[in-house]
Parts: sequence; C-alpha cells; structure tokens
Amino acid sequence: MMSALDWFVLCGTLLSIVAFGIWKTRKQSRDLEGFLKGGNSDRWWTVGLSVMATQASAITFLSATGQGYEDGLRFVQIYFGLPLALILICAVFIPIYYRLKVYTAYEYLEQRFDLKTRLLTASLFLISRAFAAGITIYAPSIVLSTLFGWDLQITNLVIGLLVIAYTVSGGTKAVSITQKQQMAVIFFGMFVAFYLILQGIPESVSFKDALRLANWTGRLDAVDFSFNPETRYTIWSGIFGGFFLSLSYFGTDQSQVQRYITATDTRQSRMGLLFNAVLKIPMQFFILLVGVMLFAFYQFEKPPIYFNSAQLEQIATAQPDSVAAYQAKHDSLFQLKSIAANEALAKDYPDNYQSLDKAMSQNRAAFKAYLGNALPDAESKDTDYVFLNFILSYFPPGLIGLLLAVILSAAMSSTSSELNALTSTAVVDYFKRLNWKSNKSDLQVSRLFTLFWGVLAIVFALSASLVENLIQLVNIVGSLFYGPILGVFICGFFLKKLSAKEVFPAALAAQVIVISLFSIYGNKLSFLWLNPIGSVSLIAIALLLRYFRSDEKASDSQ
Repeated sequence: MMSALDWFVLCGTLLSIVAFGIWKTRKQSRDLEGFLKGGNSDRWWTVGLSVMATQASAITFLSATGQGYEDGLRFVQIYFGLPLALILICAVFIPIYYRLKVYTAYEYLEQRFDLKTRLLTASLFLISRAFAAGITIYAPSIVLSTLFGWDLQITNLVIGLLVIAYTVSGGTKAVSITQKQQMAVIFFGMFVAFYLILQGIPESVSFKDALRLANWTGRLDAVDFSFNPETRYTIWSGIFGGFFLSLSYFGTDQSQVQRYITATDTRQSRMGLLFNAVLKIPMQFFILLVGVMLFAFYQFEKPPIYFNSAQLEQIATAQPDSVAAYQAKHDSLFQLKSIAANEALAKDYPDNYQSLDKAMSQNRAAFKAYLGNALPDAESKDTDYVFLNFILSYFPPGLIGLLLAVILSAAMSSTSSELNALTSTAVVDYFKRLNWKSNKSDLQVSRLFTLFWGVLAIVFALSASLVENLIQLVNIVGSLFYGPILGVFICGFFLKKLSAKEVFPAALAAQVIVISLFSIYGNKLSFLWLNPIGSVSLIAIALLLRYFRSDEKASDSQ
C-alpha cells in the first residue's frame, strides 16, 4: 500500500525533525532554566507556532476531517469563545506570570492562597494531561496500525520513543524548535491534500457546485442558534462553554502556559497568543472544510460503505452474504445519487438528491449497527478513518508518506509539549517545592521526570480504547478538570477577599459536581458546558463559605 518512496519521505521527515531538535539544543539546556523555560529567548512567531502546534495534535487532522465529512462545519463553533479568552489572558494572566517569574502557572496559587491549593490544582493538571498525552500517542497509532496491519503496541512505542528522544535531550527549547518544523510540514501537507481533493472532483463540477452539494445536506451550517443543551455544538455552547474551555486551557494548563512564558518578554508572549486568536478559527475551519470537500469528492467517486478497511475485510470474510447485501444496496444508491447530484446542480432542485443522500446514510448506519452486533469488539464509528482512507486510496507515491508524516508530526508536537509541561509541574511544584532529596542535579531530575512521563503516556496509549470520536475524547477529558482549575485562578485574580479556607474546599466540591454531572448526564449534556459549570460552581461555593464565615465572625463578636 506504501511505496519505497513513501517510506523514505515518512522516515526521512520524522527522523530529520528529531535529529534537528537534538542537534540544535545540544548546548542550550545545561541548567533548569534552560531546560524548562528555554532561557526566555523565544520570539513571538516561535511562541505562536508552538502554541498552535501544542493544540493541533494528530487527533485534529484525523478526527476533524472526518467530522467535517460526516457532520460538516458545526464543530468550528467550539472555538468561537477562543479569541476573547486569549485577549483576557494577554491582559491579566501573562503580566502576573512574568512579574512573578514563575516556571509553572501553579506557583502563583501558593503565593495567593496556600501550598495545598497549589498542589491540588497541579495534581488535577497532572492527572488530566498525563491521560491526554496517552491519547495523543494512541490516536494515530490505532488508525495506522489498523489500516497497515502494523502492531499497535509497536506503533505506540515508536511514536512515544521518538518524542521522548528529543524532549529529554533538549527540553522546552527542543519542543519549540521542532514544533516550527512540524507546523511547516503540517500546513504544506494539508494544502496539498486540499488541492488533490479538488483535482479529484469532476471538471464539470466547480468549487461553488461542490459547496452547493454540501449545503444541501446541511454540512455548511456552521452556526446553530438552538438552545437545546443536548445539542453538542451550538453558538451558545461555543461562545460561553468554549470561552471557559479556552480560558482554562490557554491560561492555566501548563502545556500551554509553558509555551508562552518562554518568550523574551510580555510583548512577545502576547503577540504569540494573539497570533492564535486571529488564526485558530480559520485554521480549524479549513481542516473541517477539507472534510466537507471530501464529502463532495465522494458524491462522484464511490465511497466505502465503511472506512475502516481492515474491519470491513474482516466482517466480509466472516459473513460474506450479509455484507454483500448491504454493499449491493450501497452501490445502487450511490449510482442513483451521483445522477441526482448532477441533475440537482443543473436544475437547482435538490429534493431527489437529498432523499437519496439520506437513504444512503441510513443504509451505512444500518451496516454499522450490524457490524457492531456481528463483531462486538468492532468500533462503532469510522469517522477517524475517512481522511487516511482517502490518502491511501488516491494519493500518488511520495505524497502518501508526506501526509502520514503530517499526522505523526502533529502527534509528536502535541505530545512533546505535554511531556515538557508534566515535567515542569512535577519538578517545580513537587520535587523542588517539597524538598525531595536526590543526589542528582535539577537538570538530571528533570530529564528523568520527562522519561517517566513519556513512559507513562505510552502505558496509557497501550491501554486505551477507541471511543466515538478521538477529538471529542480529548476535549471531554480536559473539560472534566478545566472548570475547577479555572475557578481557582479566577478567585485568585479577581476575588481578593477569598482565601484558601474557602477556595480549597470549594475546588474539591466543584470537581465532585463536574464528575457527577458527567457520570449522570454525559450523553445528554454537551461537554462544553462542564467548563463554566465547574468554574461557576466553585466560585459560588467559595462565596457562600465566605459569607457563612463572615456571618459566624459577626455572631462571635456580638
């Protein structure tokens, strides 16, 4: 399936990035300051690309393109609150971090509250980010191993060990330097993919026509104004829930904070974040649009009935007659729909095309339900396989290797940031603060912690299981913890009368509330709402505790 040229491009791209990161930082990370903060030498463009690369994991390109194919542009609403959140971080968070010269965001919390509040928030971060690091390794591994027949455990190990190699060697500086190369590969690869998709659409169908087909099936409906809390993506959940999610992720998650406190000064740091405020939504829109154009491409080129080719082959071998029946109906509906698509474009009358598209979707859904019953261990969704299936089926030799390098580069860039942030938090907030004894230098301890978190991430990756959609899983994991963490910081920054006596128990209570709500209403309540619920509940509980304590003091004084 992959030519020798593809393997050369893939291995050459990845190994050159790793080697460059190790070589470039071989003399720059000789102390703790250099290893964890890169010597505060990064300019705004390095900060901006590093922040973007940390968020743009392989999950973004595997799941978001599939999300665009299946559901259109709706997912972009999750980012509507991001620009406002980044502006607030630039105005409030960054000046405080630089004034205190912190290594981690959680150092501030001890100065504002107490040690146990600092350690609680640091612990919540370590739990959530260690698991997320495993997911970012597992995401490309499960897809690549399934499609190519690679051993899943070996694929996890290779990706994890490549990241560990340069992160242990060069620390923060290696992460920042390699992320610039990785983002260059990612942007180039995605534009090549978009171009080849458009080239594959019949010449008689213009780009505008392709958008019309997508629009007739609802895939260009980027904004949903409904107030239904069970609807996962709406403008309201995006603006409010997305604002709290972005504010917590970029403002209090060490994997992002560490990316911009490495800048030379607050101005460079702010410019790097504002770079993301301007470009993040267009970038995510473009990735989803790649998926939408894939949908248009498959209106004239027959798509698989199920995009996970390995599992499709498995069920076809086990139960050929049943699969053949679904496949025959799929083929028949596709032929009719292709004709209807051309007629709809010519006559601007899409009714027949829409009904056939719905019938084809229903047949595909019925096949997936049958697959789930016939193979209990089979994945219920094939969304994460849509983009890779297209690459492997239609890309010329060499470019397949390039696009696989894009996916693996994204996995490496995100994972390296996470390992670097986990190390900073473990070393600064625990090892040094609690005066744990070691006969090794701080730099050696930091490298050992990086190795530890890398191995733990690989362990999580090896034990992970695929869910409905990987990009949703990452956001769900973050949303379970981000709300309470953000609430602590909001109390610290803006509610000066609150102390640790109110905030610490409120944080524990808010975390219990979020996890309880998710356990009970996880399938009905959009995960985006967990972020404001966690923050607001913490603030409300802290204020109530403050009120009752003040009331008790007033009673005692009488």
